[in-house]
Amino acid sequence: MVAYQTGELAELSGVNKETIRYYERIGLLQEPPRNESGYRIYPEDALNRLKFIRKAQELGFTLMEVDRLLGVVDQDERRCENMSDFTSTKITEITQKISNLQQMKSILEDLNRRCEENDDLYACPVIERLTEE
Repeated sequence: MVAYQTGELAELSGVNKETIRYYERIGLLQEPPRNESGYRIYPEDALNRLKFIRKAQELGFTLMEVDRLLGVVDQDERRCENMSDFTSTKITEITQKISNLQQMKSILEDLNRRCEENDDLYACPVIERLTEE
């Protein structure tokens, strides 16, 4: 069985030691047993869980949302309650973000095209476009 001390776990997961302890305090990660020297010894599933949490946060999930998702993994009926409502709401939020990002991309492409066409440094179409509206 593979086991990690806090520093090893932090390095492998890309999450710092204080964050690991914070996740323990808020219940996202179980506090592990300690060895004879008093060091925390984490099982391999703690590494997988930290990687999941980190990836979920990179994708825009809040820690509360991550906790809900982990409820499915943990088969925790309380945290899985109203999962359909949760996922529907998140889908709506993501759809709106995609729409906003597509709009931003279109504006930036237009600005980029204008910059390529305009050599006058002091008449920047990017600045003009952003100060419109």
